[in-house]
Amino acid sequence: MANINIKFNGKDYLLSCDDGQEESLKKLTVFLDKKYTELKDKLGNIGENKLLLITTIKLIDEYFDLKEKVTNQKVKLDELSNKFIELKKLAIEYKETKENQIENLNVDIDKFKKEIEKNNQSYEGIIDRTTKSLEKIINHTDSKSKIQ
Repeated sequence: MANINIKFNGKDYLLSCDDGQEESLKKLTVFLDKKYTELKDKLGNIGENKLLLITTIKLIDEYFDLKEKVTNQKVKLDELSNKFIELKKLAIEYKETKENQIENLNVDIDKFKKEIEKNNQSYEGIIDRTTKSLEKIINHTDSKSKIQ
């Protein structure tokens, strides 16, 4: 345990604290003395005990206000976190939907390519047969012309 001299309301006090907590205790004492002095200047000399009680009540009031603000901010943060989780879920679902649509489009494209290939082969066959038929007709016509 460490001992530390502090000043409060113009008086010196010797207080004990855990080792390493001396600076923290000094800061807290300065803060408390400032609040006490502010109230003393505002309310006048109404007695040290009553002034200490009012100072304590004021500090506790500030503490509870701050605690309520922190709680409200935590609620807002939780709500925001939940909205973020929901938004992330929706984004993932949207991405998966789009990936499925792309996959389906790629399947359709492959089908169209195969169908185009099949049609090209069919058209090439028709053109080959037509060409052969025309050649026969031309050859037949040429043969008849030569005979006459």
